[in-house]
Amino acid sequence: MLNIVILAAGLGKRMQSNLPKVLHPIAGKPMLAHVLDNARKLNPARIIVVVGHGADQVEAAFQGQPGLEFALQNPQQGTGHAVRQAAPLLLDDGTPGSATLVLYGDVPLVQADTLQRLLDARADGMAILTERLDDPSGYGRIVRNERGEIQRIVEHKDAGAAEQAITEVNTGILVAPTVRLKAWLGRIGNDNAQGEYYLTDAIGLCVADGLPVHAAHPSASWETLGVNSRLQQAQLERHWQARQARLLLEQGVALADPARFDLRGTLSCGRDVFIDVGCVFEGRVELADGVRVGPHCVIRDAVIGPNTQIEAYSHIQEAQVANDARIGPYARLRPGADIGGEAHVGNFVEIKKSVLGPGSKANHLAYIGDAQVGARVNIGAGTITCNYDGVNKHQTVIEDDAFIGSDSQLVAPVRVGKGATLGAGTTLTRDAPANRLTLSRSSQKTIESWKRPVKKSQA
Repeated sequence: MLNIVILAAGLGKRMQSNLPKVLHPIAGKPMLAHVLDNARKLNPARIIVVVGHGADQVEAAFQGQPGLEFALQNPQQGTGHAVRQAAPLLLDDGTPGSATLVLYGDVPLVQADTLQRLLDARADGMAILTERLDDPSGYGRIVRNERGEIQRIVEHKDAGAAEQAITEVNTGILVAPTVRLKAWLGRIGNDNAQGEYYLTDAIGLCVADGLPVHAAHPSASWETLGVNSRLQQAQLERHWQARQARLLLEQGVALADPARFDLRGTLSCGRDVFIDVGCVFEGRVELADGVRVGPHCVIRDAVIGPNTQIEAYSHIQEAQVANDARIGPYARLRPGADIGGEAHVGNFVEIKKSVLGPGSKANHLAYIGDAQVGARVNIGAGTITCNYDGVNKHQTVIEDDAFIGSDSQLVAPVRVGKGATLGAGTTLTRDAPANRLTLSRSSQKTIESWKRPVKKSQA
């Protein structure tokens, strides 16, 4: 039986923010959410988040998630004190495998496979996650005996010269037998430079009780990096994005510049996909074979069909695009946009909750909302569907092969018949019959006696 305790009570003073530190995002979601995602991959019986500063905000952000409990640490008196607040909630079935894993809400990117290695290393005692650093300043040092066995951890501020020379450091992440951990928490004191109860003191207590302390190591050094400032947050963001870019490159995706790529969710790509610089992918995005994404596009929760080209500065959200379409530049597909094969959505065209049928085109400066547009329809520049009456939304239907002249307004609810043509500048308030020209214009007049106004003298 596995318990997981996540320490998330810190103030995060150096973040200089009203938002609790663990709610600050990495790759578009709170740091604590990353920790929870990887914790759940270990199938724990219970996850306990220890909250403190901003407790109400943290609990509200994750309230109702299954298998998740909260414990309050107030005041904050160190990591040992924090885990002690969670102790009453720890489950223990009395078996040798019953254990508690301690993680940190501001160390968001430690991966599930690393944590599994740590669990496997525990054997009959405790296991801690350690690293060797060229510059271990600020970290607790791993003190081993002449046989290489871990004896204790010394915090940097309490370490002597010999101990400060040690390069193997503690990451703070550990797993211990639940029943033993509860007992050790009661024996940890605060006789140290900070006057705090260090969880790391449990290592010495484990050794004193005759149990071994094993070590495991992360797959990558960035996994155990913590966030205490905006600078560290930005640095960790780039570590994570570099990893996502590398994984895509290994899958055959062409990235114009891996350093200018951001993934804030999941991205699935087919063969021969190209992504230009500055693109942001959020939520769940699928790019089929041959898709090309131009520079500085933002795509969220979308499915893009084969051989579609998305030009620069286009925004796509909760939409789908079929094969061989062309989107942009500067196009916006809002939620519910469904673009057919070989369709074109051009410069400064916005489509919301509408179907644009196969081969149809809206190439310039148009708004299409709450509309059903058939196949091979041409929508002229400046056309809008007037779908909102101030209270309700209404639908516009444009059937196959219709031609909508520039600067037309289609006042919904209204239908344009198959093969119909609307003359430029038409305001359509009634259905337009199929295969006919419909237009609404006043007679053109020239006022012969009109004279341009002139500016009056200020004298």
